[in-house]
Amino acid sequence: MGGVWLLLGYAAVVTAVVWFFSKYRGSSSKNQFLVANREVPMVPAALSIAATWIWAPALFVSAEKAFTQGWVGLFWFLVPNVFCLILFSFFAARIRDLFPQGFTLSGYMRERYSRRVQNLYLLALAGLATCSFAVQLLAGGKIIATISGLPYFWVTVMLAAIPVGYTMYSGLKGSVVSDFFQMLVIFGVGALIIPWAVSEGGGWEVVAKGFSGKTGTFTDLFSGDGWNVFLTFGIPVTIGLLSGPFGDQSFWQRSFAIKKGSVKGAFVLGAFFFGIVPLSIAMLGFLAAGMGFVPGNASQVNLEVILKLLPGWVAIPFVYLLLSGLVSTLDSNLSSISSLAGHDLHERKNGSTAEWKDDPNVMRYSRIAMAVLVVGGIAIANIPGLTILYLFLFYGTLRASTLLPTVITLLKREVNEKGVFYGILTSMLVGLPIFAYGNLNKITGLIIAGSLFTVLASGIITLIASRTDRQK
Repeated sequence: MGGVWLLLGYAAVVTAVVWFFSKYRGSSSKNQFLVANREVPMVPAALSIAATWIWAPALFVSAEKAFTQGWVGLFWFLVPNVFCLILFSFFAARIRDLFPQGFTLSGYMRERYSRRVQNLYLLALAGLATCSFAVQLLAGGKIIATISGLPYFWVTVMLAAIPVGYTMYSGLKGSVVSDFFQMLVIFGVGALIIPWAVSEGGGWEVVAKGFSGKTGTFTDLFSGDGWNVFLTFGIPVTIGLLSGPFGDQSFWQRSFAIKKGSVKGAFVLGAFFFGIVPLSIAMLGFLAAGMGFVPGNASQVNLEVILKLLPGWVAIPFVYLLLSGLVSTLDSNLSSISSLAGHDLHERKNGSTAEWKDDPNVMRYSRIAMAVLVVGGIAIANIPGLTILYLFLFYGTLRASTLLPTVITLLKREVNEKGVFYGILTSMLVGLPIFAYGNLNKITGLIIAGSLFTVLASGIITLIASRTDRQK
């Protein structure tokens, strides 16, 4: 019963904060609900970007990799994560210049190309939102079910319900306000617990001892055990992460919502804020490795080492830290899917003439999409045997299929529509199955081939078709 009150208490506080600070009064304005009237300031936007990027892997995989594969594993997770947001900042500013009154990436692709290209982007963007939502429930559900003793299924249902009310009520602005609050919780709790755990575990000397992982063999990036990490984790994760914001409507939505001159700066600052979190959490993984600690589950080593070293009550603020990271992404996913439905699907039925009207159907489309996302996310999170890492790698490769066509579109004026369409379709139909088969059967060559084919094929086909088209 205590676990139920823990979740209800968190939900009540976050909802109260959003209701108080969002100052939303139920207006049916499409601009207000989907892009916060395009007036989000730089610092709140940066904290929102960072919170949105703190997916479950940032809270769990960073500590797991630090524990099992030392600084090498952490490097291939942290560096691409930070770099991709910095790289994306240029393209976020670019699309805002090209499409200043836009709402979605897929809507821009409809303007540039065709409805069928838009369909592929909708598939990728909606698929990413659904899988991302599910992985938060999967990660958070396992931890909270373990601590509280509550049934895992009902924990996923309660987690999914936390952001629904305030996101349906206030749209993107509610998501930004909650992200701001949740980042303060993450920084505050982390600053208290992590140094305390390090002190109780023997100090920073023990952390340094764990830099090479639990076996002490992960010392170089491109040799020995480090080479294997590069092949099996570094390559697919780098590809998936570099394409991350490019294949996530949450970040394009914020590109359209941030104040016009602050877009690039907000993403660069957001990368800095984000990097602090997985780097800090990884200290617990290094600490466990340096101590020779043997966790019951390596994916939960951060929580297990804290419970071993600190009083039992510390589990409560640590769970709130985890909840803040998880829920910030859940509400961003809800806002993301709402923009795809409230703009793209609503416009298809009602036409672009309805774009600037205070049409209540925009909110109806948006809120129905949120409800569908919640149901789909819960269903995926409860698939037997599904792991956080495999789901993360899968949807990371899915979004890679649109990376190069998106970059090419934003950089070049003349791009062939058929090249974009068939390039993305080829990556999805050929690259994804190769990658999935390689992962299921642990075949390193196929994992690498699937990742590279998915990201490269769509771009190569797009460029070849565009060049051929110009030569005609």
